[in-house]
Amino acid sequence: MDTELASRLNRPLTIGRATIGNRLVLAPMTFLGHIAFRELLAGFGGYGLLFSEMCSARRIPQEVGGRSAYFCWREEERDHLVMQIFGDNPATMAKAARIIEDCGLFGVDLNFGCSVAAICKQQCGAALLKTPHRAARIVEAVRKSVSLPLFVKFRTGWTDDPAIPVELARRFASAGADALTFHPRVAPDRRSRPPRWDYIRQVKDVVAIPVFGNGDVFDGEDCLRMLETTGCDGVAIGRMAVARPWLMAQMNGLYSPDCGVFGRTALQLLNLMECHFDANRALRRYKKFAQYFSANFKFGHSFFKRVGSAPDLEAIRTQLEDFFNRPPETVSKPNMNFFQ
Repeated sequence: MDTELASRLNRPLTIGRATIGNRLVLAPMTFLGHIAFRELLAGFGGYGLLFSEMCSARRIPQEVGGRSAYFCWREEERDHLVMQIFGDNPATMAKAARIIEDCGLFGVDLNFGCSVAAICKQQCGAALLKTPHRAARIVEAVRKSVSLPLFVKFRTGWTDDPAIPVELARRFASAGADALTFHPRVAPDRRSRPPRWDYIRQVKDVVAIPVFGNGDVFDGEDCLRMLETTGCDGVAIGRMAVARPWLMAQMNGLYSPDCGVFGRTALQLLNLMECHFDANRALRRYKKFAQYFSANFKFGHSFFKRVGSAPDLEAIRTQLEDFFNRPPETVSKPNMNFFQ
């Protein structure tokens, strides 16, 4: 255990009118940060906040009290869950934020980082970074509507120029954001090049609110280096938390993984998927998880093929039991081919 890292992470951090005791958080991730995965993480612990997957602000008013696969949570996570929303209309985003506040959740996160074409075509997500004034108006509208902590997740922009995220950060802070989660890659880059961590430092230098760094933190050594070199207030762990759900607990000195953790975790998440989703949705989401979990194994493509070709959940269960019958050969750092 890295005691220096644990001591850096386990310090209070004030975000708006609230305080968290741990500066390591789950980054917002669509189709990955869902209720079943968050329950899996809860069993390991080690985080300060959890972020939901992306929810449409326009649909939230119709999903309250329903059986939404996106706008849902366990009662036990209500006080440390930040609901991530996307949209392009300030009034719609503000209305959704008021519902989130009324539900008693910890905070709301505005998604200005998703670069998936289907989202950007709606002028949402990272597309809003092309019109910073529109993005700032959304932040202002939400800020005027709620008092709960307000987060903004954003990327470098659409051009690799550090002046762009610096100006975006200034705008978002001035508009009322309580914290920023910054992923220093340009929007068209789907992890094909390393994130520019120095841009995190430059963003942190110009705002007084907390900044969570995000991007290519694979282990405790990377986490400590990000904190030391960028001066960020905390670290948001994304797809590496999917590949190794115990990672945040490990970084905080709460858990030491053994060789059996891979099989136990894979089966536990399958059980949780069955509890929270219908069979078709559970199948699709488990296969999405398997893409990143495969990165742990020397023969990860074999694991991914087994799960990916399974026609139903019982077939996946059979494949998992067979694959983990003997401890598989693992790699110290994930195979980044699975992260693209």
